[in-house]
Amino acid sequence: MSVQKSAFLGLLGVSVLWGCNYVASAYLLGGFSPIFLSFARLCMTTLLLLAAAFQTRGLRRPTKREWLLLAGVGVFGTLLNQIFYFTGLRHSTAANASLIIGLTPVATILLERMIYKVTFTTARLAGVILGLTGIVVIVGTGGGLHASPGDLNLIVAMLALSVSIIFVRGLAKSMSSFAVTIFSTVLGAVLMAPAAGGEALLGQSEVSHSLVMWGILAAAGIIAQGMASFWWNRGVAVLGAGTAAMFMNVPPFIAILLGHFLLHDPIQRSQIIGGVLILAGVFVANQSALFAAQSSGPVQPDAAA
Repeated sequence: MSVQKSAFLGLLGVSVLWGCNYVASAYLLGGFSPIFLSFARLCMTTLLLLAAAFQTRGLRRPTKREWLLLAGVGVFGTLLNQIFYFTGLRHSTAANASLIIGLTPVATILLERMIYKVTFTTARLAGVILGLTGIVVIVGTGGGLHASPGDLNLIVAMLALSVSIIFVRGLAKSMSSFAVTIFSTVLGAVLMAPAAGGEALLGQSEVSHSLVMWGILAAAGIIAQGMASFWWNRGVAVLGAGTAAMFMNVPPFIAILLGHFLLHDPIQRSQIIGGVLILAGVFVANQSALFAAQSSGPVQPDAAA
């Protein structure tokens, strides 16, 4: 299997994990406050990544330029994204959250075009339109969107995630996805500590005493946020930021399926149609990457990835 196809499958796997993580996060917010939940998950993820770093011993000291880019990933992709996402999720609706986070591909592709002069192809534009149309069909039927502080938080989270993807793309030129994931996550956890402390000092920190809650929290931090980060950054490095961001359209569809099988929520016709449109959008936008995998030799990422 070529590196491009492997990265494509990895991004698809990440999108499925993040769809599962969406349901888990909504459940965990019933027992934890948003910032504490973010910080606890990051601590668990950091322990996993540091253990992997010590085992491989393949990290080098980043250059000054790389430290600046890593700080950007940590601030935007971890600190701001996590705080505003969980805060918004608690004070908004599932429909609004899915739609707003689904705007990430549009913002990322536009940023990629502006910064890296990446060609804005017809296929990519069609994929974006199909994917976003699918999300609108799924979350926009019957309810409608209502502006709220939670929605504003989710918009900030979406924009922060888009900016962080561009920083990852810049780091991919000189650092492995393995190193980017470790350094940016550790930096994000360090930056999150004062926010968690401030939440506790204000008396707004909530901590569940349920072992089940903590078990789900550990699984979310280690698997959905830790292991998935490796696959995500590797996909960005191999396929590009805009292509990787297209997979952000898939988690809402996965979350709807899980809601049906785990929470016994009925699946509406609009959800089926929207899910098909989302998957079609991902395929159309990534046609060039898949064809490149057949016609050219594999890209050789760092072995540590």
